[in-house]
Amino acid sequence: MSINKKTNERFHYNNGKKTNKNFMYNDFRRANCYNSEFSGSNFNFASFRGAHFKSCDFFGCTFKWTEFIGSNLKKSKFKKAEFKNAIFEGVNLEGVDFDGAKFKNVIFLKTDISKAVNLKFKDEEVKILDDFPKLDLSLELMTSLNKAMDNEYIKKSRVLDTKEGKINTVSIMRLMENFNEKSLIQGLKIASERIDRDFSTLSYLIKAMERYREEGLL
Repeated sequence: MSINKKTNERFHYNNGKKTNKNFMYNDFRRANCYNSEFSGSNFNFASFRGAHFKSCDFFGCTFKWTEFIGSNLKKSKFKKAEFKNAIFEGVNLEGVDFDGAKFKNVIFLKTDISKAVNLKFKDEEVKILDDFPKLDLSLELMTSLNKAMDNEYIKKSRVLDTKEGKINTVSIMRLMENFNEKSLIQGLKIASERIDRDFSTLSYLIKAMERYREEGLL
C-alpha cells in the first residue's frame, strides 16, 4: 500500500477493537495504538516503521514479510501469531508475549530479545544479529544499488539504506535469497527506471523484480 497520511491518522486507537481485519500492505508508519485488540487479523506485507503499538493484542495474527523497524511494541501480545520473512530492527520488546508464536526465516536485528516473554524458536527459524552484517559486494552490484536509490520512490521507501545512509546489508541478504547476483543487478536497474509510486517494504521491490523475471528480463 502506498504511504497514506490518512492511514496513519486512522490508526491512533486507545482501547479499540479491530479483530479479523485485512491490513495487508498497510503502512503504519508512526501510528500510535494503546491497549487495542487486533486478534485474527492479517498484517502481511505491512510496515510498522516508527509505530507505537503498546499493550495491544495480536492473537493469531499473520505477519508475512512484515517490517517492524524502530517500533515500540511494549507489553503487546503476539500469542499464536505467525511470522514469516519478517524483520524486527531496533524494536522495543519489553514485556512482549510470543507464547505459541511460529517463526520462519525471521530476523531480529539490534533488538534486545531478552526483554520478550515466551519467545521460543529453533535456530534455523530465526537469525539474531547485533548489527548489520558485513557483505563483500561487487562493484557492479554496488553501482546498481546506488542507481536504484536515485529513484525517488525507492529512496523514500528506505528499504535499501540505513538511517545513516549506508547500504542496508540485511535487505541485500534478503534480495540474495531470491535472486542471483546477475539477476539482482539487472532487476535493480529496471526497478530504478520503472518504479513510480510510493511503497514501504522490501517485499514490494522483490515482487516487482519477480515480475521482471517472469517477463524474461532477468
